[in-house]
Amino acid sequence: MATTRIFIVEDDQFLGNIIKKNLEKIDSLDVTHFLTPEECLKNLHLNPDIVSIDYLLPGMNGLELMERIKNYNSNIHCIIVSGQEKIDVVIETYQKGAEDYIIKNDNAMINLENSIRRLCKAVSLQQENEALKEQIMDRNKYNTILGNSGAVLKVLKLIQKVEKSNIMVLVTGQSGTGKELVARSIHYNSPRAKKPFVTVNMGAIPEDLIESELFGHEKGAFTDARDRRIGKFEEANEGTIFLDEIGEMDLMMQTKLLRVLQEKEVTRIGSNKAIKLDVRVIAATNRNLAVEVKEGRFREDLFYRLQGFLIHLPPLYDRGDDVILLSKTFLSDFCRENKMPNVTLSKEAAKFLMDYKWPGNVRELKAVIERAAIMSENNIISPEDLVFANS
Repeated sequence: MATTRIFIVEDDQFLGNIIKKNLEKIDSLDVTHFLTPEECLKNLHLNPDIVSIDYLLPGMNGLELMERIKNYNSNIHCIIVSGQEKIDVVIETYQKGAEDYIIKNDNAMINLENSIRRLCKAVSLQQENEALKEQIMDRNKYNTILGNSGAVLKVLKLIQKVEKSNIMVLVTGQSGTGKELVARSIHYNSPRAKKPFVTVNMGAIPEDLIESELFGHEKGAFTDARDRRIGKFEEANEGTIFLDEIGEMDLMMQTKLLRVLQEKEVTRIGSNKAIKLDVRVIAATNRNLAVEVKEGRFREDLFYRLQGFLIHLPPLYDRGDDVILLSKTFLSDFCRENKMPNVTLSKEAAKFLMDYKWPGNVRELKAVIERAAIMSENNIISPEDLVFANS
Protein backbone atom coordinates (compact mmCIF):
# COMPACT_ATOMS: atom_id res chain seq x y z
CA MET A 1 0.00 0.00 0.00
CA ALA A 2 1.32 3.45 -0.88
CA THR A 3 1.92 5.97 1.91
CA THR A 4 -1.00 8.32 2.68
CA ARG A 5 0.07 11.80 3.81
CA ILE A 6 -2.01 13.29 6.66
CA PHE A 7 -1.90 16.87 7.97
CA ILE A 8 -3.27 17.60 11.46
CA VAL A 9 -4.08 21.28 12.10
CA GLU A 10 -4.58 21.68 15.86
CA ASP A 11 -3.43 24.71 17.89
CA ASP A 12 -3.28 22.70 21.14
CA GLN A 13 0.23 21.22 21.15
CA PHE A 14 -0.62 18.47 23.64
CA LEU A 15 -3.79 17.37 21.83
CA GLY A 16 -2.12 17.55 18.46
CA ASN A 17 0.71 15.28 19.64
CA ILE A 18 -1.80 12.75 20.98
CA ILE A 19 -3.67 12.67 17.65
CA LYS A 20 -0.39 12.33 15.74
CA LYS A 21 0.86 9.43 17.87
CA ASN A 22 -2.45 7.58 17.59
CA LEU A 23 -2.61 7.95 13.84
CA GLU A 24 1.00 6.86 13.37
CA LYS A 25 -0.03 3.43 14.68
CA ILE A 26 -1.93 2.96 11.41
CA ASP A 27 0.26 1.39 8.70
CA SER A 28 1.39 3.52 5.75
CA LEU A 29 0.41 6.90 7.23
CA ASP A 30 2.78 9.87 7.15
CA VAL A 31 1.41 12.29 9.77
CA THR A 32 2.46 15.94 10.24
CA HIS A 33 1.09 18.22 12.97
CA PHE A 34 0.74 22.00 12.43
CA LEU A 35 -0.17 24.50 15.16
CA THR A 36 -1.45 27.24 12.84
CA PRO A 37 -3.34 27.50 9.53
CA GLU A 38 -0.43 29.45 8.05
CA GLU A 39 2.00 26.56 8.65
CA CYS A 40 -0.42 24.18 6.96
CA LEU A 41 -0.88 26.44 3.93
CA LYS A 42 2.88 26.91 3.51
CA ASN A 43 3.29 23.13 3.27
CA LEU A 44 0.51 22.29 0.82
CA HIS A 45 3.19 21.76 -1.83
CA LEU A 46 3.86 18.45 -0.03
CA ASN A 47 0.48 17.32 -1.41
CA PRO A 48 -1.36 15.89 1.61
CA ASP A 49 -4.09 13.38 0.89
CA ILE A 50 -6.14 14.15 4.03
CA VAL A 51 -6.23 17.19 6.35
CA SER A 52 -7.84 17.08 9.80
CA ILE A 53 -8.74 20.65 10.85
CA ASP A 54 -9.73 22.00 14.25
CA TYR A 55 -12.75 24.30 13.91
CA LEU A 56 -11.38 27.05 16.19
CA LEU A 57 -7.95 28.17 15.05
CA PRO A 58 -5.90 31.37 15.48
CA GLY A 59 -6.24 33.78 12.54
CA MET A 60 -9.00 31.94 10.68
CA ASN A 61 -11.54 29.26 11.50
CA GLY A 62 -11.49 25.71 10.20
CA LEU A 63 -13.98 26.36 7.41
CA GLU A 64 -11.90 29.24 6.06
CA LEU A 65 -8.79 27.08 6.11
CA MET A 66 -10.64 24.25 4.36
CA GLU A 67 -11.75 26.66 1.65
CA ARG A 68 -8.14 27.75 1.08
CA ILE A 69 -7.03 24.11 0.91
CA LYS A 70 -9.79 23.19 -1.55
CA ASN A 71 -8.86 26.17 -3.73
CA TYR A 72 -5.30 24.84 -3.83
CA ASN A 73 -6.34 21.26 -4.64
CA SER A 74 -9.97 20.16 -4.64
CA ASN A 75 -8.93 16.49 -4.36
CA ILE A 76 -7.59 16.91 -0.81
CA HIS A 77 -9.96 15.27 1.69
CA CYS A 78 -10.80 17.49 4.68
CA ILE A 79 -12.17 16.55 8.10
CA ILE A 80 -13.42 19.20 10.55
CA VAL A 81 -12.98 18.49 14.29
CA SER A 82 -15.11 20.77 16.44
CA GLY A 83 -16.80 21.31 19.79
CA GLN A 84 -19.72 22.91 17.91
CA GLU A 85 -22.83 20.72 17.87
CA LYS A 86 -25.18 23.18 16.17
CA ILE A 87 -26.87 21.52 13.23
CA ASP A 88 -26.50 24.60 11.00
CA VAL A 89 -22.70 24.55 11.53
CA VAL A 90 -22.57 20.85 10.67
CA ILE A 91 -24.65 21.37 7.52
CA GLU A 92 -22.49 24.31 6.40
CA THR A 93 -19.35 22.23 6.94
CA TYR A 94 -20.56 19.46 4.63
CA GLN A 95 -21.87 21.95 2.08
CA LYS A 96 -18.41 23.52 1.83
CA GLY A 97 -16.80 20.18 1.01
CA ALA A 98 -15.83 18.46 4.28
CA GLU A 99 -15.70 14.68 4.11
CA ASP A 100 -16.57 14.33 7.79
CA TYR A 101 -17.45 16.32 10.89
CA ILE A 102 -16.06 14.99 14.18
CA ILE A 103 -17.53 16.35 17.43
CA LYS A 104 -15.07 16.69 20.32
CA ASN A 105 -16.35 14.21 22.89
CA ASP A 106 -15.15 10.99 24.53
CA ASN A 107 -15.36 9.15 21.21
CA ALA A 108 -13.63 11.84 19.12
CA MET A 109 -10.31 10.01 18.73
CA ILE A 110 -11.97 6.73 17.72
CA ASN A 111 -14.28 8.54 15.30
CA LEU A 112 -11.35 10.43 13.77
CA GLU A 113 -9.33 7.23 13.30
CA ASN A 114 -12.30 5.48 11.68
CA SER A 115 -12.88 8.44 9.38
CA ILE A 116 -9.24 8.52 8.31
CA ARG A 117 -9.17 4.75 7.72
CA ARG A 118 -12.23 5.12 5.49
CA LEU A 119 -10.68 8.01 3.57
CA CYS A 120 -7.40 6.10 3.20
CA LYS A 121 -9.33 3.45 1.25
CA ALA A 122 -10.79 6.19 -0.95
CA VAL A 123 -7.30 7.66 -1.52
CA SER A 124 -5.91 4.21 -2.35
CA LEU A 125 -8.72 3.57 -4.85
CA GLN A 126 -8.15 6.99 -6.41
CA GLN A 127 -4.43 6.24 -6.78
CA GLU A 128 -5.19 2.85 -8.35
CA ASN A 129 -7.60 4.48 -10.82
CA GLU A 130 -5.02 7.07 -11.81
CA ALA A 131 -2.38 4.36 -12.27
CA LEU A 132 -4.81 2.34 -14.39
CA LYS A 133 -5.58 5.38 -16.57
CA GLU A 134 -1.86 5.93 -17.14
CA GLN A 135 -1.36 2.28 -18.03
CA ILE A 136 -4.28 2.37 -20.50
CA MET A 137 -2.74 5.45 -22.11
CA ASP A 138 0.64 3.72 -22.22
CA ARG A 139 -0.95 0.70 -23.82
CA ASN A 140 -2.54 2.80 -26.54
CA LYS A 141 0.77 4.51 -27.17
CA TYR A 142 3.16 1.58 -27.13
CA ASN A 143 1.42 -1.66 -27.94
CA THR A 144 2.03 -1.49 -31.71
CA ILE A 145 5.43 -2.58 -32.92
CA LEU A 146 5.66 -1.11 -36.41
CA GLY A 147 7.37 -2.91 -39.23
CA ASN A 148 6.85 -5.33 -42.12
CA SER A 149 10.38 -6.67 -42.42
CA GLY A 150 11.08 -10.35 -41.90
CA ALA A 151 13.15 -9.50 -38.81
CA VAL A 152 10.22 -7.71 -37.14
CA LEU A 153 7.69 -10.38 -38.13
CA LYS A 154 9.94 -12.95 -36.45
CA VAL A 155 9.90 -10.89 -33.24
CA LEU A 156 6.10 -10.62 -33.36
CA LYS A 157 5.79 -14.39 -33.72
CA LEU A 158 8.01 -14.89 -30.66
CA ILE A 159 5.86 -12.44 -28.67
CA GLN A 160 2.73 -14.34 -29.64
CA LYS A 161 4.29 -17.62 -28.51
CA VAL A 162 5.35 -16.35 -25.11
CA GLU A 163 2.67 -13.83 -24.14
CA LYS A 164 0.16 -16.30 -22.63
CA SER A 165 2.70 -18.09 -20.41
CA ASN A 166 4.54 -16.97 -17.27
CA ILE A 167 8.01 -17.91 -18.49
CA MET A 168 10.75 -15.38 -17.78
CA VAL A 169 11.78 -13.41 -20.88
CA LEU A 170 15.12 -11.81 -21.76
CA VAL A 171 14.99 -9.16 -24.51
CA THR A 172 18.32 -8.28 -26.09
CA GLY A 173 19.33 -5.74 -28.71
CA GLN A 174 21.12 -2.46 -29.22
CA SER A 175 19.98 0.72 -27.46
CA GLY A 176 16.96 2.28 -29.13
CA THR A 177 15.64 -0.88 -30.81
CA GLY A 178 12.40 -0.97 -28.76
CA LYS A 179 13.00 -3.49 -25.98
CA GLU A 180 10.45 -1.85 -23.68
CA LEU A 181 7.84 -1.94 -26.47
CA VAL A 182 8.30 -5.70 -26.65
CA ALA A 183 7.90 -6.03 -22.87
CA ARG A 184 4.71 -3.96 -22.93
CA SER A 185 3.29 -5.97 -25.83
CA ILE A 186 3.90 -9.21 -23.93
CA HIS A 187 2.27 -7.86 -20.76
CA TYR A 188 -0.79 -6.26 -22.34
CA ASN A 189 -1.58 -9.37 -24.36
CA SER A 190 -1.13 -11.68 -21.36
CA PRO A 191 -3.59 -12.81 -18.66
CA ARG A 192 -1.92 -10.19 -16.44
CA ALA A 193 -2.95 -7.29 -18.71
CA LYS A 194 -5.24 -5.66 -16.13
CA LYS A 195 -2.57 -5.84 -13.41
CA PRO A 196 0.43 -3.47 -12.99
CA PHE A 197 3.22 -3.14 -15.50
CA VAL A 198 6.20 -1.72 -13.60
CA THR A 199 9.39 -0.54 -15.33
CA VAL A 200 12.74 -0.27 -13.56
CA ASN A 201 15.78 1.15 -15.36
CA MET A 202 18.66 -0.51 -13.50
CA GLY A 203 21.20 1.82 -15.08
CA ALA A 204 19.47 4.95 -13.76
CA ILE A 205 19.38 4.04 -10.04
CA PRO A 206 22.38 4.78 -7.76
CA GLU A 207 23.93 1.55 -6.43
CA ASP A 208 23.14 2.38 -2.79
CA LEU A 209 19.41 2.76 -3.59
CA ILE A 210 18.80 -0.25 -5.84
CA GLU A 211 17.91 -2.70 -3.06
CA SER A 212 15.42 -0.28 -1.50
CA GLU A 213 13.95 0.55 -4.92
CA LEU A 214 13.43 -3.11 -5.83
CA PHE A 215 12.52 -4.67 -2.50
CA GLY A 216 11.29 -1.75 -0.35
CA HIS A 217 12.13 -0.75 3.23
CA GLU A 218 10.55 -0.28 6.62
CA LYS A 219 10.34 3.03 8.46
CA GLY A 220 13.64 3.71 10.21
CA ALA A 221 15.54 1.01 8.30
CA PHE A 222 18.20 3.63 7.46
CA THR A 223 18.76 7.37 7.93
CA ASP A 224 16.40 8.67 5.24
CA ALA A 225 13.72 5.99 5.69
CA ARG A 226 11.05 8.27 7.16
CA ASP A 227 8.21 5.93 6.31
CA ARG A 228 7.55 2.46 4.98
CA ARG A 229 7.97 2.06 1.25
CA ILE A 230 7.03 -0.90 -0.88
CA GLY A 231 9.50 -1.92 -3.57
CA LYS A 232 8.96 -2.30 -7.29
CA PHE A 233 8.49 -6.07 -6.99
CA GLU A 234 5.63 -5.61 -4.53
CA GLU A 235 4.18 -2.85 -6.71
CA ALA A 236 4.17 -5.28 -9.65
CA ASN A 237 2.56 -8.13 -7.70
CA GLU A 238 0.19 -10.16 -9.91
CA GLY A 239 1.47 -8.17 -12.87
CA THR A 240 4.78 -7.79 -14.71
CA ILE A 241 8.07 -6.16 -13.74
CA PHE A 242 10.37 -5.03 -16.55
CA LEU A 243 14.03 -4.86 -15.49
CA ASP A 244 15.69 -2.74 -18.15
CA GLU A 245 19.50 -2.62 -18.48
CA ILE A 246 19.83 -5.69 -16.25
CA GLY A 247 23.52 -5.94 -17.19
CA GLU A 248 24.24 -2.78 -15.15
CA MET A 249 23.64 -4.51 -11.79
CA ASP A 250 26.65 -5.19 -9.56
CA LEU A 251 27.38 -8.74 -8.41
CA MET A 252 25.99 -8.26 -4.88
CA MET A 253 22.59 -7.11 -6.20
CA GLN A 254 22.65 -9.90 -8.77
CA THR A 255 22.89 -12.37 -5.88
CA LYS A 256 19.93 -10.78 -4.07
CA LEU A 257 17.87 -10.66 -7.27
CA LEU A 258 18.61 -14.34 -7.94
CA ARG A 259 17.27 -15.25 -4.51
CA VAL A 260 14.05 -13.31 -5.12
CA LEU A 261 13.57 -15.05 -8.48
CA GLN A 262 14.19 -18.47 -6.93
CA GLU A 263 12.15 -18.05 -3.74
CA LYS A 264 9.41 -15.87 -5.31
CA GLU A 265 9.41 -13.61 -2.27
CA VAL A 266 10.98 -10.35 -1.06
CA THR A 267 11.96 -9.04 2.35
CA ARG A 268 11.94 -5.28 2.84
CA ILE A 269 15.10 -3.69 4.26
CA GLY A 270 14.69 -3.50 8.04
CA SER A 271 12.19 -6.36 8.17
CA ASN A 272 12.47 -10.10 8.72
CA LYS A 273 9.07 -10.88 7.18
CA ALA A 274 9.12 -12.46 3.72
CA ILE A 275 6.39 -11.32 1.32
CA LYS A 276 5.22 -13.88 -1.25
CA LEU A 277 5.09 -12.69 -4.85
CA ASP A 278 3.33 -13.61 -8.06
CA VAL A 279 5.23 -11.51 -10.59
CA ARG A 280 6.24 -12.13 -14.17
CA VAL A 281 9.77 -10.92 -14.89
CA ILE A 282 10.92 -9.54 -18.23
CA ALA A 283 14.52 -8.33 -18.39
CA ALA A 284 16.39 -6.48 -21.11
CA THR A 285 19.98 -5.62 -21.93
CA ASN A 286 22.07 -4.14 -24.71
CA ARG A 287 25.10 -6.07 -23.43
CA ASN A 288 26.26 -9.54 -24.43
CA LEU A 289 25.57 -11.28 -21.13
CA ALA A 290 27.42 -14.42 -22.20
CA VAL A 291 30.59 -12.31 -22.51
CA GLU A 292 29.79 -10.57 -19.19
CA VAL A 293 29.56 -14.01 -17.54
CA LYS A 294 32.85 -15.15 -19.09
CA GLU A 295 34.61 -12.02 -17.81
CA GLY A 296 33.17 -12.37 -14.30
CA ARG A 297 30.85 -9.36 -14.33
CA PHE A 298 27.59 -11.29 -14.40
CA ARG A 299 26.52 -14.36 -12.46
CA GLU A 300 26.20 -17.44 -14.64
CA ASP A 301 23.29 -18.86 -12.62
CA LEU A 302 21.36 -15.58 -12.91
CA PHE A 303 22.08 -15.46 -16.65
CA TYR A 304 20.52 -18.89 -17.19
CA ARG A 305 17.63 -18.02 -14.87
CA LEU A 306 16.79 -14.88 -16.87
CA GLN A 307 17.13 -16.54 -20.24
CA GLY A 308 13.96 -18.61 -19.99
CA PHE A 309 12.84 -17.30 -23.39
CA LEU A 310 15.12 -15.13 -25.52
CA ILE A 311 13.88 -12.42 -27.90
CA HIS A 312 16.56 -10.57 -29.86
CA LEU A 313 15.68 -7.29 -31.57
CA PRO A 314 17.40 -6.51 -34.86
CA PRO A 315 19.15 -3.16 -35.40
CA LEU A 316 17.19 -0.69 -37.52
CA TYR A 317 19.71 -0.90 -40.36
CA ASP A 318 18.76 -4.56 -40.86
CA ARG A 319 15.05 -3.81 -41.15
CA GLY A 320 15.02 -2.56 -44.76
CA ASP A 321 11.97 -0.52 -45.76
CA ASP A 322 10.81 -0.33 -42.13
CA VAL A 323 12.97 2.82 -41.96
CA ILE A 324 10.58 4.61 -44.32
CA LEU A 325 7.45 3.18 -42.67
CA LEU A 326 8.65 4.38 -39.26
CA SER A 327 9.70 7.77 -40.65
CA LYS A 328 6.26 8.41 -42.11
CA THR A 329 4.58 7.34 -38.87
CA PHE A 330 6.79 9.61 -36.78
CA LEU A 331 6.17 12.49 -39.19
CA SER A 332 2.40 12.06 -39.04
CA ASP A 333 2.38 11.81 -35.23
CA PHE A 334 4.65 14.82 -34.80
CA CYS A 335 2.63 17.05 -37.14
CA ARG A 336 -0.64 16.08 -35.46
CA GLU A 337 0.67 16.59 -31.92
CA ASN A 338 2.13 19.98 -32.81
CA LYS A 339 -0.81 21.11 -34.97
CA MET A 340 1.45 21.46 -38.02
CA PRO A 341 0.54 20.92 -41.68
CA ASN A 342 1.42 17.45 -42.94
CA VAL A 343 5.09 17.10 -43.89
CA THR A 344 6.31 14.59 -46.46
CA LEU A 345 9.66 12.98 -47.35
CA SER A 346 11.33 13.74 -50.67
CA LYS A 347 12.72 10.76 -52.60
CA GLU A 348 16.23 12.07 -52.03
CA ALA A 349 15.69 12.30 -48.28
CA ALA A 350 14.23 8.78 -48.19
CA LYS A 351 17.38 7.46 -49.90
CA PHE A 352 19.57 9.19 -47.31
CA LEU A 353 17.54 7.56 -44.54
CA MET A 354 17.86 4.11 -46.12
CA ASP A 355 21.63 4.45 -46.62
CA TYR A 356 22.39 5.62 -43.06
CA LYS A 357 23.65 3.03 -40.53
CA TRP A 358 21.47 4.22 -37.55
CA PRO A 359 23.76 3.57 -34.55
CA GLY A 360 20.99 4.97 -32.31
CA ASN A 361 18.33 2.83 -34.02
CA VAL A 362 14.62 3.76 -33.82
CA ARG A 363 15.19 6.33 -31.07
CA GLU A 364 17.69 8.18 -33.28
CA LEU A 365 15.39 7.99 -36.31
CA LYS A 366 12.55 9.58 -34.37
CA ALA A 367 14.77 12.47 -33.23
CA VAL A 368 16.13 13.04 -36.76
CA ILE A 369 12.65 13.03 -38.32
CA GLU A 370 11.15 15.43 -35.77
CA ARG A 371 13.99 17.94 -36.21
CA ALA A 372 13.72 17.63 -39.99
CA ALA A 373 9.98 18.34 -39.85
CA ILE A 374 10.70 21.67 -38.17
CA MET A 375 13.54 22.56 -40.55
CA SER A 376 11.69 21.62 -43.74
CA GLU A 377 10.67 24.17 -46.38
CA ASN A 378 7.31 23.95 -48.11
CA ASN A 379 6.43 20.97 -45.89
CA ILE A 380 8.83 18.66 -47.75
CA ILE A 381 11.89 17.15 -46.06
CA SER A 382 15.02 17.38 -48.21
CA PRO A 383 18.42 15.75 -47.54
CA GLU A 384 19.66 19.09 -46.20
CA ASP A 385 17.08 18.88 -43.38
CA LEU A 386 18.49 15.58 -42.10
CA VAL A 387 21.09 16.02 -39.37
CA PHE A 388 22.69 12.87 -37.94
CA ALA A 389 24.45 12.59 -34.59
CA ASN A 390 27.76 11.42 -36.09
CA SER A 391 27.75 13.76 -39.09
